[in-house]
Amino acid sequence: MSRIDTLEQLRMVYGKPGEASLVKEVAQIIPHYQAFIKASPFCTLATVADEGMDCTPRGDQPGFVRVHDPHTLMMPDRHGNNRTDSLANIVRDPRIALCFLVPGSNSCLRVNGTAYISIDEKLLESFAVDGKSPRSVVIIKPEAVYFQCGRAILRSKLWDKDAQGDATALPKPGEVLAWLSDNRIGGVEYDNSWEKRANETLW
Repeated sequence: MSRIDTLEQLRMVYGKPGEASLVKEVAQIIPHYQAFIKASPFCTLATVADEGMDCTPRGDQPGFVRVHDPHTLMMPDRHGNNRTDSLANIVRDPRIALCFLVPGSNSCLRVNGTAYISIDEKLLESFAVDGKSPRSVVIIKPEAVYFQCGRAILRSKLWDKDAQGDATALPKPGEVLAWLSDNRIGGVEYDNSWEKRANETLW
């Protein structure tokens, strides 16, 4: 296999990015990007530390990531599995990357920057849903914000209902847990009851 090991080799293959690819990047959340974030119910959260990397899905009602001001985003950390992989990375290394999606839109919005975790009581209460506050809020300071090329969404037909496969044929978490634990945990009952459990503990 031919392998690229230097930036010079990489540039020879790809050339220089066009002006549109560069001018769209800014260090703050301009009104256009604010509108996209406020419409987004889903994003991926990527973090890094010496111990490893992490990329997790985050989702809630549109606008769940709050635009506090052009230089600050706030993301509540809702009920989950308590692994805290992303949060642990942020504590050790503040670098963070987000990718926002809006169903039906072929655009993605990327945000790179730094973050820290707040447990300020009033801030937590301001994110409460059905009287339930998040355990923490991730405060994000953007350093680079820009629209990502939409070709990946077009190629994947992500929003095309006719392109959706049969999800029931995919491996389920309970099945995987049972296989890995020699049937100590997981199994069919785990999968059958998961959606009810999740809906009761969304927040």
